[in-house]
Amino acid sequence: MSGFSLIYCVVNAGDADKTMQAAQKYGVKGGTISMGKGTVPSHILALLGLDEVRKEIMTMVVENELASDAIRGISTDMNFHKPNHGIAFSVPVGEFIGSKNAVKNEIQTDEGNTAMYAIIFVVVDRGRADEVVDAANSAGARGATIINARGAGIHEDKTLFNMRIAPEKEEIFILATRELKDKVVESIRTSLKIDEPGNGILFVMGVNEVYGLRTD
Repeated sequence: MSGFSLIYCVVNAGDADKTMQAAQKYGVKGGTISMGKGTVPSHILALLGLDEVRKEIMTMVVENELASDAIRGISTDMNFHKPNHGIAFSVPVGEFIGSKNAVKNEIQTDEGNTAMYAIIFVVVDRGRADEVVDAANSAGARGATIINARGAGIHEDKTLFNMRIAPEKEEIFILATRELKDKVVESIRTSLKIDEPGNGILFVMGVNEVYGLRTD
C-alpha cells in the first residue's frame, strides 16, 4: 500500500456536506466535520461585531495516488479559486489505522528529518473520547484535546423519514514524543479495537516544533 494523505478543507458553515459530495466523486470514502470560526480582516466589520465567520473544517484521509486529483477536483467544484469560498490543503500521514487499512511510514519533518514529536488523531463515536484518553494516558501520554464533530460519507449517514442523519463524532488529538508514540498508538488501537469496523480511525503525523508539552 502506497500510503495516505490527509486533506483539510475549510469552508463556510453549511457547505461541508456539499464539499463531501464533491470529494466522493474523486474517490474519498468519508470524512469528519468539525466547527470553527474565521476572521474577516475588516475594521468596519470588527466595529460592528461581525468579523467572526463560522466555518466547517473537514478532514479526509485518502490514498496518496488519489490525493492530488481529489484536492484539485474539490477545489474546482467548490470554486475555491473565488474569494471566501474556502481553502484546501493536504499533509502526509505517517500512520493510518482503520477497519480495512493499516499503513506505517517513517514520520518526517518539512526539512526531511525524522520528527521528534508526533500528533496522534483519533476519530470515534460520541461518548468514547474518554476511553481514548484513558488508553493514551495508560501508555504514558500527558493528556489530549477533544473536539466535537460529525461524520460524513457514504458509509456514515443513516436515514430517518428520508432525512440523512450524520452520526456524532469526537476527534481526539494527542501530542507524543517519537519514543512514546508507538506505545500510545498500540494502547489506543488495542483498547478501542480500532481495527474492527465501526470503531473509529487513527492516524499519525509528524510535528516540526512543539512548545508547552510536558515531558517529565
